[in-house]
Amino acid sequence: MSIFIDKNSKVIIQGFTGKHATFHCKDAIQLGTNIVGGVTPGKGGEIHLGLPVFDTVENAVRETGADVSGIFVPPPFAADAILEAVDAAMQCVVVVTDGIPIQDMVREQRWRMGHDTLVIGPNTSGVITPGECKVGIMPSHIYRPGHVGIVSRSSTLTYEAVEQLGELGLGESTSVGIGGDPVTTMDFQTVLQAFEEDPKTHIILMIGEIGGTQEVSAARWAKENMSKPVVGYIAGTSALSRRRMGHAGAIICEQAETADAKMDVMEELGLFVVRNPAYIGETVLRAMVEIQNKP
Repeated sequence: MSIFIDKNSKVIIQGFTGKHATFHCKDAIQLGTNIVGGVTPGKGGEIHLGLPVFDTVENAVRETGADVSGIFVPPPFAADAILEAVDAAMQCVVVVTDGIPIQDMVREQRWRMGHDTLVIGPNTSGVITPGECKVGIMPSHIYRPGHVGIVSRSSTLTYEAVEQLGELGLGESTSVGIGGDPVTTMDFQTVLQAFEEDPKTHIILMIGEIGGTQEVSAARWAKENMSKPVVGYIAGTSALSRRRMGHAGAIICEQAETADAKMDVMEELGLFVVRNPAYIGETVLRAMVEIQNKP
């Protein structure tokens, strides 16, 4: 098993014929992702990458049975693309687009209440189940099937962690980028709960950043509700207060939102905390060994 997407997912791409979508679709298809078509308004009826192009998500779902969508639509139109996918009752929508206006995302969040569609992002590297399905922009060749579940706000740190895990002979069940914008549709706790329920996932790596308090909230929830070990790392130990670091949502507004403050709390709650990103892989391996050796 895996979470959110797998080999049985039928994927469409919104913004399908664009340069970035085309590049990453080729990699996803090579991985084995079951991409069944895509959506680019005005180009319906054309063939792209050997797959049909549709004018609307509704048409794509009706003709292909798609249940997962990846959104590569430019920021001014991306929120409407999300609404269209939700309205078509997609099971999962992965929003790669970054820089979507905050007001648009607030409107999207309000409209989506009461719908069952799982939306991930925006500003996410995507979701990948190694060897089965990729919806996003991550380099799929560095991932390998395994039992480490990854949930992260940082794309590049995720790739670094995956490389370290691979060097130690470890692989991933699923890797989820929740997105780094100020208003995102997915949180750590939701992904942790999905990993807790997934028999293929034996340990979880949670990579957070400065700004906000959701990492601490997720750590508190994990202490009370999870049987599986969680390894945590927070990026931004040298970041200055009130200065944005990388992602739009990575900005310290209060002392509790600093990297050190978050990691201190996570450590108090019993998580395996990594203070130096160079040791993420080693810490995951150590946590696995400690749990296995517990009487």
